[in-house]
Amino acid sequence: MELRRRPKKISERHDVTDIERVGVVGCGQMGAGIAEVCARSGLDVMVAETTGEALEFGRTRLTNSLTKAAERGKLTPDERDAALARLSFTTDLGEFADRDLVIEAVVENEQVKTEIFRVLDQVVTRPDAILASNTSSIPLVKLAVATSRPDQVIGIHFFNPAPVQRLVEIIPALTTGEETIKRAEAAVQGILGKHAIRAQDRSGFVVNALLIPYLLSAIRMFESGIASREDIDDGMEMGCAHPMGPLKLSDLIGLDTVASVAYSMYEEYKEPLYAAPPLLQRMVDAGRLGRKSGSGFYPYS
Repeated sequence: MELRRRPKKISERHDVTDIERVGVVGCGQMGAGIAEVCARSGLDVMVAETTGEALEFGRTRLTNSLTKAAERGKLTPDERDAALARLSFTTDLGEFADRDLVIEAVVENEQVKTEIFRVLDQVVTRPDAILASNTSSIPLVKLAVATSRPDQVIGIHFFNPAPVQRLVEIIPALTTGEETIKRAEAAVQGILGKHAIRAQDRSGFVVNALLIPYLLSAIRMFESGIASREDIDDGMEMGCAHPMGPLKLSDLIGLDTVASVAYSMYEEYKEPLYAAPPLLQRMVDAGRLGRKSGSGFYPYS
């Protein structure tokens, strides 16, 4: 792939309406959800995957999700068709040249994400484009300094499932410019209709810094035999009015993601409560990742 250099950066203020073309890198569970949110909000969305097979799988995931939303009355058939028409797909990041905002949503791996940001820095030609990561734990500054425009790199962290969950975390790096922060918050709230909260660039940000230790405690409780998986989940659902118990929630998030976030938080803070329990590590090694693999703490069809 030939990399095109972007023009020199210009300095000017922008209205939120200047964000019309969005690129989403990755079309897995989170990437597809983010792409759907953007398409339903009226934006032109291009989705990139590494292979044609992965791209077709992602296209099917998006089509099925929008169709189900229409069947449930969340969208009209015309709105579904309009959202699908706003989606395009590619295996070439070079086609992201004209994107106003690019959101990376690939596997929670620092090396993989860093390489993607290096490529995006070369191929995205709009000089004021925002380069965002949906990372849930990796320091944003490490991704920012991999580019020549660290002031335009920011974290925009959605929650699963993205079309349903209202919250989005905005995470500026130490290098992120104030204009980028304002434009990102305005896009999330003004265009996508989400509720944005701002977090410091610390592993776990706000939500996962509170959530992950809770999930790990539930896994340790199950691992030690204190209670069954059902009783742990029922206890939190019926005793604390949680909509979903911690083991069910871990399966929904993905046990590999829970382990990755735990690892990142432990590396930063060195607190024992952030260390992944052995059972979690073994389940990830065995490919029992939760709902997306068909098996986790519970079996799934």
